[in-house]
Amino acid sequence: MTIGSLGYVGFKADDLDAWARFGTETLGMMPVDAPEGTLRFRIDAQAWRVCVEPGPENDIGFVGFEVAGPPELAALRERLVAAGVEISEPAPEHLKLRGVSGMFACHDPQGLLVEIYYGPTERREVPFVSPAGVSGFVTGEQGLGHVVLSAADIGAARAFYRDLLGFKLSDIIRMQITEEFGMDLEFYHCNPRHHTLALVPLPTPRRLNHFMLQVESLDDVGFALDRVASAKTPLMNTLGKHTNDHMVSFYAQTPSGFEVEFGWGARDIDESWRVVRHDKTSIWGHKRQG
Repeated sequence: MTIGSLGYVGFKADDLDAWARFGTETLGMMPVDAPEGTLRFRIDAQAWRVCVEPGPENDIGFVGFEVAGPPELAALRERLVAAGVEISEPAPEHLKLRGVSGMFACHDPQGLLVEIYYGPTERREVPFVSPAGVSGFVTGEQGLGHVVLSAADIGAARAFYRDLLGFKLSDIIRMQITEEFGMDLEFYHCNPRHHTLALVPLPTPRRLNHFMLQVESLDDVGFALDRVASAKTPLMNTLGKHTNDHMVSFYAQTPSGFEVEFGWGARDIDESWRVVRHDKTSIWGHKRQG
């Protein structure tokens, strides 16, 4: 049994007002009711996908991975327990808070809270409407998008996400930073999305390098790029096309300092997929700014 998709993410941020504007006006996510003092956003029929809570970390606070149902949840719990991973069983109040039917939680080797659940709440009676006019986000069986996490101990991170949670290697990008120093970025999938998770083998001040939202049209990317410029949001990477997933995207800085990738057109994983390596992150573009 393996993870089905990235279901939701939670961030800790010291400026929720900035996130309220950024999430809706720039990214085009739909604000929804949230527990007092927090923010929640929708990008599809699911009741919420992104949560922002107050905190000085300005980093990812938790991640939620969805499985198909109770048998898959039980099987994954059993596998983690057998491997010596400490599991916690959230109280009913926490299930209600998350809006899911069943869940357990643990921590990855970097200390990130990982919630594994089934049965998220959907709000199809209230259609998703983007306040910025985004035509739609690519979710469904592919889930929210992807996260790129730092992994000071890449072996431990790989063992947790690949061997225990069941992520499969998509490909590797070799980053040659200097003549003396290089590193391999590892990209993992759990459904047709090219990667739901990527691991960067470096210790960094934040666990999260960036998260990604994928939209349904190239125009959605262009309009978002215009909104970034109008809001004077720092553009971190110019428009470009990645070598591995072929995503056409740009990167912007969030109010918390980590980045968001906003893209379109990524290719999917299929049964004929084979693992390869790349020497560059992008076919064209993605020029670093600042």
